[in-house]
Amino acid sequence: MTNNPRSRLAASLAAPAAALTILICLFAHLGATGLVGPDEPRYAWIARAMATSGDWVTPRLYGQPWFEKPILYYWLGAIGFRMDLPAEWAARLPSAFAALAAALAIAWLAWKYYGIEDDLAGSPVVLAPVIFSTSVAAIGFARAAAPDMLFSACLTLTMVSAAGILRRAGSLRASPDTTAGTSQRDVMSLLFFGAALGLAALAKGPAAVILAGGAIGIWALATGQWRVAFRLAHPLAIAAFCIVSLPWYMLCARRNPDFLHAFIFEHNFERYLTPLFQHKQPFWFFGPMLFLALLPWTVLLIPAAREGMRLWREKSWRDSPSFFLACWALFPVFFFSFSQSKLPGYILPAIPPLALLLAVACKRIADPESASYVWKNMLLALTWVAMGISSAILIHRLPPGAQDAAGRTIFACAALAIGGAIIIKTLRLLNRRGALLISALLVALIVEIAGARILPALDPYISARHHAQLLLNDRRPERIFAYRLNRSWNYGLAFYLHRELPQWSPNDPQAALVLTNPVGLDEIRKLGRLGGELDESHQGILYVPVLPSSLLSR
Repeated sequence: MTNNPRSRLAASLAAPAAALTILICLFAHLGATGLVGPDEPRYAWIARAMATSGDWVTPRLYGQPWFEKPILYYWLGAIGFRMDLPAEWAARLPSAFAALAAALAIAWLAWKYYGIEDDLAGSPVVLAPVIFSTSVAAIGFARAAAPDMLFSACLTLTMVSAAGILRRAGSLRASPDTTAGTSQRDVMSLLFFGAALGLAALAKGPAAVILAGGAIGIWALATGQWRVAFRLAHPLAIAAFCIVSLPWYMLCARRNPDFLHAFIFEHNFERYLTPLFQHKQPFWFFGPMLFLALLPWTVLLIPAAREGMRLWREKSWRDSPSFFLACWALFPVFFFSFSQSKLPGYILPAIPPLALLLAVACKRIADPESASYVWKNMLLALTWVAMGISSAILIHRLPPGAQDAAGRTIFACAALAIGGAIIIKTLRLLNRRGALLISALLVALIVEIAGARILPALDPYISARHHAQLLLNDRRPERIFAYRLNRSWNYGLAFYLHRELPQWSPNDPQAALVLTNPVGLDEIRKLGRLGGELDESHQGILYVPVLPSSLLSR
């Protein structure tokens, strides 16, 4: 243990500071905006319906079975609705807790393979969960009312338990564990491995087995350690997987004869093999997505790649834990690059192992006077400058009202990012460490500012929550219609109004209040049925009074 008082103080503060940063990034202001996009209100509706109906087997959207995703997210979301949590917290807490579980899992894996060092602030045990939790991917998906983070966390627990089993078998730079109690630990690890994989299958389906099996298979193929890898197919692991996952699948299939066809074939095989769901992207799509997902830590991929090259040159990669992590991280990217449907969340399972790889790479270049540290520091500072400038430029892409509501705060965050870059560069000139600390604290501060000021100001422009509150007390709710709105608004309004809004038809002769967009407004105006003057500086939705057609002939 070092006798330097400053080092001891930094070590004592590292764990609390890391914990606070992680909690802010994953849990702060989960209700800053209402449910957004088409997916959040749709998944939240199903979870709320499950909580109120008591049917915990069949997911239902607007009363009809909906088999796009398995059941795990809906169960956890329904628990939040049963507890009478605010809708946004009930819907998003499962993802936030899942992200925390993934962060703790990679911290445990770092402890097992790299230990806890005197310099706790520079230890992978602390750095890995912080890098993960402060990445764009983790912050975004921890706040999403969707099964993506649940799936990634369950897959992380699966792979972490697999690494533990392989380690006790003598792989990954470990000697076979022959101490007393080994048999009992192996049994528990195999059961945990199977159960975690079963939960992943309940979160997203067959992709769980494909991603876990593919990553481990590539590792075994490259290293030639097939016998060790096949230990993971132990009957105990298979039994645990079946006990956790199969009961719901069997019960749902029994109650819904079309379940297997709709879920397995349409929402898995057809989604992967055809562009049926309109998410077609080029083969290289996930490359840029991965770089964006890792921000602000993307530049650390360079030292991580150099570390991999070092292992290759030294011919020590076969037993390296880092190679196992690389297989785990790269297989989802490789597998989904061939998919005919591509969404950013598909590569979320790659982020936890990459965070640990980046943390290990940082450990190798910790000397402030080394050339590697110098250029890492410079690139990290440039990343913050680029992020700050990009944020300032994006202000002008917001609707005029949103620019007025949030523009100054976004500009202040951009200035903070550039100021952080200056601090990082100054620390380098003084031969002081702290670039990673400054970056992590900057992320936490910007997340806090965004949650407290920016997102609430943007809420009416991106979520139906505000609009639904205005409409709840309308005297004629049966004459409120939607027209030409995209599906995000339709699903959001339905969730907050607790009913689907009917679509307005120009053939409807009666007066109505029509919720629409500028395109719909132009059509109504051309029909001559616009009721009076209209303020067109709208917040996402235009409220258009429509005259009865009987007035047109007068």
